[in-house]
Amino acid sequence: MQYVPAGQNQYATNTKEYSIIKMKRTELSELGEFGLIDRIKETVLLRNTNTIRGIGDDAAVMEYGETCVLVSTDLLVEGIHFDLSYVPLRHLGYKAVVVNLSDIAAMNAIPQHITVSVALSNRFSVEAVTELYEGISLACEHYGIDLVGGDTTTSPAGLTISITAMGTAARADIAYRNTARPGDVICVTGDLGAAYLGLQVLEREKQEFLANPDMEPKLDDKEYLVGRQLKPEARTDIIYDFRDLGIVPSSMIDISDGLASDLLHLCKASGTGAAIYEAELPADDATLLTATEFNMSPTTCIMNGGEDYELLFTVSQQQYEKLRNHRDIKAIGVMRDAGEGVLLMSSAGNPYVVQAQGWNHFGDNKL
Repeated sequence: MQYVPAGQNQYATNTKEYSIIKMKRTELSELGEFGLIDRIKETVLLRNTNTIRGIGDDAAVMEYGETCVLVSTDLLVEGIHFDLSYVPLRHLGYKAVVVNLSDIAAMNAIPQHITVSVALSNRFSVEAVTELYEGISLACEHYGIDLVGGDTTTSPAGLTISITAMGTAARADIAYRNTARPGDVICVTGDLGAAYLGLQVLEREKQEFLANPDMEPKLDDKEYLVGRQLKPEARTDIIYDFRDLGIVPSSMIDISDGLASDLLHLCKASGTGAAIYEAELPADDATLLTATEFNMSPTTCIMNGGEDYELLFTVSQQQYEKLRNHRDIKAIGVMRDAGEGVLLMSSAGNPYVVQAQGWNHFGDNKL
């Protein structure tokens, strides 16, 4: 309910000084994360001339002299993004940094600094917090970045981590989501689907432990998958390769919500369609075998799994020739005109419309 002065709103119901108006309620799940971002973006006005890119990409971009500074923030909430029954605090600290550095890499920039803020309930000891920050420090050491500040506060329940990552790049080197062109080659780094299946393995072991606390975990042949879930890596190495090869992707995004969702983000932002090919989708053998073990389609896991933190990018046909022999980059399709839609071409040659079925931040996802 909201009070508004009578006569100032066409929906006022009487002549009293204030009338009671029943406001329409829209559930967050109706909009989803990106719909909500679009709604917020409509209310934001950029006032400074050095703000090059605001809301709507993997990172904001501000220009200072000859250098651009890129800033990205992610929030991780216990019970939504992680489950401490099987996620060690040290791994959580490391991963929390990585997911933010991945956003900077997705803009073709080099990360340099982070700030870390945490909200902690009283169930966490000093030793637990130390373990969390040890993981954060390991990530800082590995990626050559500095932890330069943050905040700590209490929480009524659980643990929340917010990390802001900052990086730099020349303005001409920055890759955005909205600059792909029809005819560009669609590429991905690494392999896909492993992190999602690692999560399925961990969830299975958790349920078996709850049913039988004396059980022994069955993870001997799942180390790669579990590692991809608990300790992913940001592909900053690819950014250095781009620099060495003189390549600036025509568009780029990191694969956090799943290949299908993130490809659709690129196409929507760039106003293009796309065709990707099932036979070209990269996956580790462990991913393929474990998908079968769980009676899941490997292609579904690859397309919709999420949390791989690989890079999805486009380059011109000419630029692709420089990458053709790269050990860890694979072409999976081509950008098309928007009217041709976004399609997955099956191994049998049948076209299927790509739909976003990955992580929905305001849906039913929870750990």
